[in-house]
Amino acid sequence: MPERVRIPAIVAADSQRAWRFFPYESPYENQRAAIERIHDALDEERDVLFEGACGTGKTLSALVPALEFAREEDKTVVITTSVHQQMRQFVADARAINQHEPLKATVFKGKASMCHIGVDYEECQVLRDTTKNLVEAESEKRELEAAQGDLLDASQAGEADAAEARSAVMDELDAVEDELDDLRDGSICEHYYNNLTADTEEFYGWLAADVRTPEEVYDYAEREGLCGYELLKDGMEAMDLVVCNYHHILDPNIREQFFRWLGRDPEDIITVFDEAHNVEGAAREHATRTLTETTLDSALAECEDADDPRTEKATNVVSAFRGALLSTYDDKLSFGARERVGEDWEDLEVANPEGRDDLTLAFLDAYTGQGIEGDVEAALALGASLDREYDRKYRDGETQVRKECQTLQVARFVESWLADGTVGGRHPVVSVRRGPEGVYGRAESFASIPREVTEPLFESLHSTILMSATLRPFEVTGDVLGLDDPETMAYGLTFPEERRRTFAVDTPALFARDRDEHEVQEAVTDALRDAVRFTPGNTLLFFPSYSEAERYHDRLALSLSATSYLDEAGKSVENIRDSFVDDDDGVLFTSLWGTLTEGVSFDGDDAHTVVVVGVPYPHLDDRLRAVEDAYDAAFDAGWEYAVEIPTIRKTRQALGRVLRSPEEIGVRALLDARYTGRASREMGKYAVRESFPDEERAEIIDIDPEKLKFAMLNFYTDFDAYDGAPPTP
Repeated sequence: MPERVRIPAIVAADSQRAWRFFPYESPYENQRAAIERIHDALDEERDVLFEGACGTGKTLSALVPALEFAREEDKTVVITTSVHQQMRQFVADARAINQHEPLKATVFKGKASMCHIGVDYEECQVLRDTTKNLVEAESEKRELEAAQGDLLDASQAGEADAAEARSAVMDELDAVEDELDDLRDGSICEHYYNNLTADTEEFYGWLAADVRTPEEVYDYAEREGLCGYELLKDGMEAMDLVVCNYHHILDPNIREQFFRWLGRDPEDIITVFDEAHNVEGAAREHATRTLTETTLDSALAECEDADDPRTEKATNVVSAFRGALLSTYDDKLSFGARERVGEDWEDLEVANPEGRDDLTLAFLDAYTGQGIEGDVEAALALGASLDREYDRKYRDGETQVRKECQTLQVARFVESWLADGTVGGRHPVVSVRRGPEGVYGRAESFASIPREVTEPLFESLHSTILMSATLRPFEVTGDVLGLDDPETMAYGLTFPEERRRTFAVDTPALFARDRDEHEVQEAVTDALRDAVRFTPGNTLLFFPSYSEAERYHDRLALSLSATSYLDEAGKSVENIRDSFVDDDDGVLFTSLWGTLTEGVSFDGDDAHTVVVVGVPYPHLDDRLRAVEDAYDAAFDAGWEYAVEIPTIRKTRQALGRVLRSPEEIGVRALLDARYTGRASREMGKYAVRESFPDEERAEIIDIDPEKLKFAMLNFYTDFDAYDGAPPTP
């Protein structure tokens, strides 16, 4: 990005309104209008769908009006992302704002990444409670000691009732000392103890002085022997802006606690979702419930050890569900299939077109109790009782870890599984994988429609701003996430159009059935070889899958002078990227469904050409078909909503990896006949060009494969981009 100069504020030309949180001299093109429109939407308590290409300044366009409105109306702004790299950008923007307009802001991460002693959430909760009890008991002891001293003085001075009162206080003191002995023998956290007993004002002064990251908070707390996570929690009530991960907002249980730490009700929160095209998948993941065979085994063992009259009923449920899971995946695994099961989860189809799924039917058949509903209730009650006992033992120091109740987890899952079978938007799945003990299974209630998570969330908040470079079509995003009449705005790439070219190369369509044909592979290989040869610098190649990336890497690597980099399983993506961008004549082969299509930029000379090979439709597995069916039932547009639009969004994300500033030049190529205008006329439903937004579609130039090298040569030569003589066609 070009360097920007800070000034006091920007002023909107039409309203002469000063935006105090805008830290630079002037906004990018369209940024001023976006700030105005978003502020108006917040004033009307409307949600916002905001698509902006690279260079439109999406983050500040959302943050400036959100912070302005929050300051005016006493709200808190929460910006959330699923991409780690974006957090660094948010910190940079917040620090820039803070240098101009005082802003209390911080980044919040989960306890797992900030714990100094490596315990999980449940153990931390117990340690926190027992440590607090210890500090309170110590405080009570000091008060009683002071009281008995005063009463001793009074007794020696001749006060008649002082001696009797002192005796009562001494009895209380003895009891408190006994309690302290028990607490000190139990489980406490020294870091949290220091939080409660030391002067932490210096920390909060340091926290407010700048925008602090979790790593900085952790390092400060580690030096001082404090618990940074608890200090940060206690300090969030004072914040104007908090940056966090998706799960702090999308998980209902975490969100409730998170908002409590902010000291806010949902209606006092303005959320900004970055990379919001990922919200659909993240919400679906948070709504999905799973139960493994290992958890069922642990629950059975737990029931056997429990001395409780409810164990028989609980065992009826756990044993029947375990048996049903095993018999279901045994029936689904064909001869020899068990031996081929690997370490990754492999789905087995159990849903039926009509009626209940195979696992539920097997469970009903295996159950031998007097009534499933009553036995599930007994299992829930037993689980809750055991969980309380585990909690007590950990608090009292009888156990070194806070044990999780497996019976409670199983009972809750079975209860929800039976209920899920009667509602829409849920799809039953059984999966298997190979572990140390052999093949084992997992039951999963897959959430086909994510709006059951997002719709109530958005309704509860003051407003939500969802921003991304690839949110359109807005009506699809609104339908899928359950947004009611959102404000929509889209701003395309504002960099000089003459500094870029977008080609649709008329190579054979890479239908799955044709990918192994020699003529198809030769045509694609020749086009890719030309794209790499006529790029002055690095080239990014995105394929429909890792296997296709490997195929063309193997076909091209020996015939290229450029250094080849293959993104594959088991290799660090960060290391591959770093080596690639350090090169000045490299080509990176990767999958469009990998991690390099978003949240990772290739700025400046990191890459000049990006090629998307084929139309990278995802594999139509059982889950995706369930999503397609659910969207077809809900919106009468299953294929479009579930497959085509997400695929084009992925393609657009890949194209956006280059051309990150106005000074850059670059070529973006789509290698597949289905992207061409000819396909729109001749290939019917297989053509995808019309799925691109109008302004992006207008830039796409159709070109024959053999002419690609000449077009690239002419384009890059016009900018003197070649280091030395250009390549010869």
